[in-house]
Amino acid sequence: MPENHGTKPRILTGDTPTSRLHLGHYVGSIENRLRLQDQYDCYFLLANMHAFTTKAESPEEIRTSTIEIVKDWLACGIDPDKATIALQTEIPAIAELTWFFAMLLPFNRVLRNPTLKTEIDAKGLGDTYSFGFPMYAVGQCADILAFLPELIPVGEDQVAHIEMCREVARRFNQVFCAVDPQTEDDDYPARGGLFPIPKALVGRIGRLVGTDGNNKMSKSLGNAIFLSDSPKEVKKKIGAMYPGQSRNPDEPGNVEINPVFQYADVFLTDRALLEDLKDRYRRGDNLGDGHVKAHVIEAINALLEPIRARRAMYEGPGGDDLVIDIIRAGTARANDLTERTLHEAKRAMRLDFGPRSLRWAPR
Repeated sequence: MPENHGTKPRILTGDTPTSRLHLGHYVGSIENRLRLQDQYDCYFLLANMHAFTTKAESPEEIRTSTIEIVKDWLACGIDPDKATIALQTEIPAIAELTWFFAMLLPFNRVLRNPTLKTEIDAKGLGDTYSFGFPMYAVGQCADILAFLPELIPVGEDQVAHIEMCREVARRFNQVFCAVDPQTEDDDYPARGGLFPIPKALVGRIGRLVGTDGNNKMSKSLGNAIFLSDSPKEVKKKIGAMYPGQSRNPDEPGNVEINPVFQYADVFLTDRALLEDLKDRYRRGDNLGDGHVKAHVIEAINALLEPIRARRAMYEGPGGDDLVIDIIRAGTARANDLTERTLHEAKRAMRLDFGPRSLRWAPR
């Protein structure tokens, strides 16, 4: 049992297993998770059900990515003795709550979610996306509220989802728990509401640009540096970055629009060195982009080296089995919590005809 389980304020966050994790995930959310796992009762969700909204024809890929993401989490320092790692598809309360919450949201409200629109464009889905694709926005509300958390560490692009989750929590509490709609968000539980109104916690870097220098870092866009990349791969990807229009023969360099300097801002821990590089670049003081890239490559590899070393412990024989055991143990704890939440929700909805229990079969 994690040492913080049930004794501290709760956090819920997670990732959809569509690939390995990259630096954008690290600075956008993982850093916060590492910092907060000592202070909060943390649940980290593997949202593998959501992966089926765009990859339903690739179940083996989703399974592999699920295991690989847990390896990334463990490699970064997520500690299953402090935080609970849980698998979405083995938590039936989430699917049931998704159905109930869908009745509280107008269809047009779901489709207006700006994150959905962005993903439809970025993934080139056009009008071909499945009915389940917009449903995953409702499912995210259930992912969160099933755990009754106070905080949700997310990247900047997920804030719109959190706002819809807050709307659902308010609406449920008002309709089924008779909470006054004028109630302040922090007061809902004290006024009889089942669901707290959770807050988003954005990482220190809300949006990390990809190595293409234009778009957010993403596997699907081919502009990602993965946490499991080798030093050679990091060097190759940073070395290929184009500095944009930050240089021309007649003007000093513009560090504000140079993506290489965006990486320098994020990853260089020597702030005096960073400011010196910026000053020299602005003055055109015989400082090329290659020189700055070399410092960035060194800094990123210094960050990733201990992550690579910890990940190697799960890459050998038996590594996948160890990861699956961690998932099973965490999911059992998650079901203990979410089943209680679902029972309370059903009681508020006058659907309380008796509790149920869930048990893992022997492996």
